[in-house]
Amino acid sequence: MLQLHKLEEIRNEAYESSRIYKEKTKSFHDKHILQKSFVEGQKVLMYPSRLKLFPGKLKSRWLGLLIVTKVFPHGVVKVLSPSMENSFKVNGLRLKPYYESMEEEQVALIHLIDPVYVDE
Repeated sequence: MLQLHKLEEIRNEAYESSRIYKEKTKSFHDKHILQKSFVEGQKVLMYPSRLKLFPGKLKSRWLGLLIVTKVFPHGVVKVLSPSMENSFKVNGLRLKPYYESMEEEQVALIHLIDPVYVDE
């Protein structure tokens, strides 16, 4: 009977340590999630959440150019697809900002010179 009580104690300790570990990992994960903020009129890319087994190595996993039409609380964003002319709501974590390419005048050119080697 004493061995059964000892086994029950060990099992309870294992459950407790597992619960503590899960709480710590969840708090660590939640602390490192980046909060994204979007504004109306901003261009974004969307990550499709559907499972694709073989998407291709070099194929971009981000879908086309979307425009933010409205930002709701708790991370919901309403986006407009210019190609399909329809709008839909999506979780803000599935979006990332689209940065347009810079104009040629904005890019600084750096000319590199080959180093000269001197034999001593």
